[in-house]
Amino acid sequence: MSTCSISALGERLDFTSRKHNFSQPSSRLSGPTVPILQMAYSERTPPPRHAQTGSSLCPAVSLLLVLFTCNVRYAACGASNIVLILSDDQDVELGGMTPMKKTKLLIGDAGATFSNAYTATALGCPSRSSILTGNYPHNHAVRNDSLAGNCSSPLWQKGPEALALPVYLSKRKYRTFFAGKYLEQYGTKEAGEFAHVPPGWDLWHALVGDTKYYNYSLSVNGKEEKHGDSYEKDYFTDLILNRSLEFLDKRSPGQPFFMMLSPPAAHAPWTAAPQYQKEFSDVKAPRDGSFNKPGKDKHWLLRQPANPMAGSSMDFLDDAYRKRWQTLLSVDDMVEKLVKKLEDSKELNNTYIFYSSDNGFHAGQFSLPIDKRQLYEFDIRVPLMVRGPGIAPKQIVKAPVLNIDLAPTILDISGSDLPIMDGQSFLSQMTPSLRSGPSRSCFLVEHTGEGSPVPDPACPKLGRGLSHCLPNCVCEDSYNNTYACVRTLVGINLQYCEFSDNESFVEVYNLTSDLSQLVNIVKKVDPALLQAMNQHLIKLQSCAGSSCHDNGINGLCQTTTK
Repeated sequence: MSTCSISALGERLDFTSRKHNFSQPSSRLSGPTVPILQMAYSERTPPPRHAQTGSSLCPAVSLLLVLFTCNVRYAACGASNIVLILSDDQDVELGGMTPMKKTKLLIGDAGATFSNAYTATALGCPSRSSILTGNYPHNHAVRNDSLAGNCSSPLWQKGPEALALPVYLSKRKYRTFFAGKYLEQYGTKEAGEFAHVPPGWDLWHALVGDTKYYNYSLSVNGKEEKHGDSYEKDYFTDLILNRSLEFLDKRSPGQPFFMMLSPPAAHAPWTAAPQYQKEFSDVKAPRDGSFNKPGKDKHWLLRQPANPMAGSSMDFLDDAYRKRWQTLLSVDDMVEKLVKKLEDSKELNNTYIFYSSDNGFHAGQFSLPIDKRQLYEFDIRVPLMVRGPGIAPKQIVKAPVLNIDLAPTILDISGSDLPIMDGQSFLSQMTPSLRSGPSRSCFLVEHTGEGSPVPDPACPKLGRGLSHCLPNCVCEDSYNNTYACVRTLVGINLQYCEFSDNESFVEVYNLTSDLSQLVNIVKKVDPALLQAMNQHLIKLQSCAGSSCHDNGINGLCQTTTK
């Protein structure tokens, strides 16, 4: 068995951080210790302090606040409509929002843009499960995109899916509509095929399986609908738009609605609409930051790719980068037409529109060609823009927000009594007069690595335990690419990560001075800080509900790293 295969196999799939002793010098990396405040003090503006509310307010002011709150959340005490548009694999770090000119104008400029939006896990099915449930992956138990990893499995269907976002909205008498990609294993034989319609959805138009643009099957309210390769009839992004417009035409006036639209872009196979296939012909993946850099002080998987990258790998990722942007132009059109429809039907001013993605993406960073799954900013940062009643235009919100916060925020808007979730509503962060909610000081990012029990036939020398191997045998995942991180932005701008492998590998980055995460500073940090971050990580990995909130774990992060 090769050295790679031994490392790739790892120790276990379920990873819980172990207590580390950082008092002894490590032989992995060397360098002088630097005071953490000098090294990693965040220059980003912290979110506003919580407003002081309580008995000190006079009755008249209290009444005004109550009335305004009612107006913001329920549109003058009538329930607001809600639209969630979730793109696929759309980054922000590498310019992924560049093609979205209309979306930035119609949602971002008309409302709030979040500059510190993150996913709790950089992979589709676990991330989408977090969006639907408001919970971290360790609580909804979806580990990866496979059935064995609990993606759309019978266990998921009997448990977390039965308590997901649409179930609560349905109880609030919302008319619920879904169109697009749901979960990567949805509709497969083992997952109940197309007959399975998750609870809470009134109208259901879900892709069977993973991303396609043509030649796919849909579950339409539990019945199979096959599609071919006609652009006019079958192009998936346009079909999602057309079905949503039809829903708006037929809905009952006066009943609030929730729409979740999940287009395939910018996921492979990157099939652009015919009118956009020649766009961005001169565009290449950005060459700055960590592009084509070696991962010399990182987890072993990042140390495997050849550096500099081969010319064939560069051509491959540049082609993918262009095609990703081309597919997003149709999503941009979708947003424009949807907003116009809401405006024409006089519903726009009573509708919250969210735009985000399940995870980020990389294209050549640390010599990895294309994918996600990694712990770095390019994979875990996501776009997030929101417009709606009470949200002032052209806001830039710096408060950290996670994908697990989407469900409680949407339920907050609907007027629901918030169920126990790991995430927290960020509605107050978007409405200055209500800006009295908590601000997250640190959060958890986690990933369970995926591998193959047999070697990749195209790369037999690599051994077993790896997966998602691309041209030139660069593999993007492995069993022991299993990690958990504490990410802090308030007070210090730091990332601390532990791997479940036979090295007990640790990565630490100061993002104030090293935005590209080029240098692992684990040996240069005060051991007391490392010990504290290890303890925060242990607690975050076992948190559930309110113990994941800012008045629990995250308060400790804020106070112990000063």
